[in-house]
Amino acid sequence: MELILLEKVRNLGNLGDKVKVKPGYGRNYLLPQGKAVPITAANLEAFEKRRAEYEAKANNLLSDAEARKAKLEGAEVTITAHASPEGKLYGSVGPREIAEALEAAGQKVGKGEVIQGEGPIRNTGEYEVVISLHADVQTQVKVIVVGEK
Repeated sequence: MELILLEKVRNLGNLGDKVKVKPGYGRNYLLPQGKAVPITAANLEAFEKRRAEYEAKANNLLSDAEARKAKLEGAEVTITAHASPEGKLYGSVGPREIAEALEAAGQKVGKGEVIQGEGPIRNTGEYEVVISLHADVQTQVKVIVVGEK
């Protein structure tokens, strides 16, 4: 399936790139999310007419992400969870809990922006978690998991 990207997509391409992707990825993710359109003569012409608009939108998204990154720099959240005396959690701390803790601290972060490369947190301690605000903008946040007393 060949598509024209309407915004930058991580590990795929930039705005205006013509890419070839597997049909499921294009049909189930890129097209419904509005990140791409099929390559047709009408779509190519429409894209070229609206290219400046798409670039302005992309620049706005990037500047918003940079502003959010500046607010998140050095952020630290503490999450309390049920834990055994040895520090092993009864359950885990995932992206949803981290996003909720950051929102409670006044930072607007969605659970889809929280990236835990090693999977959910299953022990008490301090962890560095990556927050991906944009395809080009990432920052790290310190998450401290403590057991309930």
